[in-house]
Amino acid sequence: MARFENEGAYVPSMLMLGHHRARKVTIKSGAGVLGRGTVLGQVTADKKYLKSILAANDGSQVPDAILSEQVDASSADVEAIVYIAGEVDQEKLILGAGHTLGSVDAVFRTKSIWLVKPMG
Repeated sequence: MARFENEGAYVPSMLMLGHHRARKVTIKSGAGVLGRGTVLGQVTADKKYLKSILAANDGSQVPDAILSEQVDASSADVEAIVYIAGEVDQEKLILGAGHTLGSVDAVFRTKSIWLVKPMG
């Protein structure tokens, strides 16, 4: 006779809620370990991505994309998949210094990235 046992619980970690668009980008060497959900900005000079920090002045201060999975760009450039459109769980975003949900939302709405607070 078959027995069912509790092997643990599955807790989904949904960053994106519904339809979304993604693409491959380069995370700039020296960016360090960046977690899933990190808000990224693009450096104007080389088109590579860094964690978006409001006080930066290289273009990366403007939120442009959201990292789909953790990466380690401590010592070399890394290719990564980022989300460039869709609905995102705002509670799972990792914001750089100086940014708030309000500051990134204002920019993301122009890029068809919608911050959503899940219900339930």
